[in-house]
Amino acid sequence: MAALIDAIDIKRKAFFEFENAPYYCLESDISTPTARGGQTLVHLKMRNLLTQAVFQKTFKAGEKFKEPDLEIVQASYLYSDGDGSHFLDQASFETLTLSENMMGDDLELLIEGAIIQLHKYNGNPIGLQLPLFVELSVSYAEPGAKGNSSSGSVTKNVKLETGLEIAVPLFIKEGDKVRVATETREFAGRA
Repeated sequence: MAALIDAIDIKRKAFFEFENAPYYCLESDISTPTARGGQTLVHLKMRNLLTQAVFQKTFKAGEKFKEPDLEIVQASYLYSDGDGSHFLDQASFETLTLSENMMGDDLELLIEGAIIQLHKYNGNPIGLQLPLFVELSVSYAEPGAKGNSSSGSVTKNVKLETGLEIAVPLFIKEGDKVRVATETREFAGRA
């Protein structure tokens, strides 16, 4: 039998099962009552790993959740086609496929050979977890105009090798490698 987790023990980045689906905790907030006899409540912002839907829900502190039958495997991105995006499990060398809606817009951050963490629920691939940062090459950048940098916070838009467009400082040019924060999709420095 799977271990049970109390709602009060669910913290940010934890996995748990609710209504027969795996969830990932994005935020957790505990409110303790000021009156006697009041119940401690746990407010969770959570993502359904099957549908990618994000919502908030409040639970009583003593409510119990099962640990999901979730396996996280290292995989490298191979390619995408009409059937979905294909990954190679680094341990079993099995090809795993994620559908277009399982991928969402994460494809904008993947290049061939990128190593990611793939989620498998009950043995089937259901989604992926990107690293905090990815390194991508700039495929198109307009030249920065001289004299625009006096304020120090001037940016320009560039197009990366995956098609993603982000704002970068003026000194970044075509061919440079940049680090992109996967959570915010923002420039995080030169690679």
